[in-house]
Amino acid sequence: MEEEEQKPAMTPGLNSNKRRKSRSGAPSFAPINNLDDGCLMHIFSFLSPIPDRYNTALVCHRWCYLACHPQLWLRVDRSVKDSSEPGVFPNIESAVSAARPGDTILIAAGGSHVTSNIQIKKPLCLIGGGELPDQTMLLCSRGSDSALEFHSTCKLSNLTVKTELGCCLLHRSGRLIIDGCILQCETDPLDYLSCPIVSTATGSKVVSSPIACHGNGVSVSQTRIEGGAEAVSISGDLALQRVRVICGRTSMFFWFDVECPS
Repeated sequence: MEEEEQKPAMTPGLNSNKRRKSRSGAPSFAPINNLDDGCLMHIFSFLSPIPDRYNTALVCHRWCYLACHPQLWLRVDRSVKDSSEPGVFPNIESAVSAARPGDTILIAAGGSHVTSNIQIKKPLCLIGGGELPDQTMLLCSRGSDSALEFHSTCKLSNLTVKTELGCCLLHRSGRLIIDGCILQCETDPLDYLSCPIVSTATGSKVVSSPIACHGNGVSVSQTRIEGGAEAVSISGDLALQRVRVICGRTSMFFWFDVECPS
């Protein structure tokens, strides 16, 4: 009887140890981890860079390595001093130059990235690495026509683009998608010369790219626009459509499209 009474006292401790071991070892025995690195990386390529692919990097060391692999996206980080590190660049211009069509460029948060008249002639996706768009700032120096000039289908997300004179974004052709960004024109006596978005595109060209397949145009969603003579200036044959504005206490958020009149 004494032996039988001692067994229950020992069993819970043993069971709890087994449960702890099974929990700690569970991720390594998940069926998906039986896939090789190439298969996992291919799966990750279908995820949206922010937040899904970013969140996969938090699972374990192996997933972090694969989710941040240069084949999936390039990184801009001003603090990186070793230029030999693959897929990491000190500035946006060099990252855009090295990128392949369809690449995603993750721009590190903190500080200001100087961007002046950078022409983008291939389909790319530029994403801010901060939790909020104002944590990743692209600063256009005075005297520049624009911070970024687009000649292909591209997407901007989670970024702040700031300019003193000129425009934040100059759209020449392709489909430009702006999602969850902040576009700021600094207050200046000549602010009537500045504009957050300028489009000179026409509606005739059809663009096919890994990001989208549309004619020329601009799509803006959940984006804060501040300063300048007007939110968007159009000099081509496109037209402003489907405008929606939500006014907050200190700012205004815009949704609109610039495309061929229907």
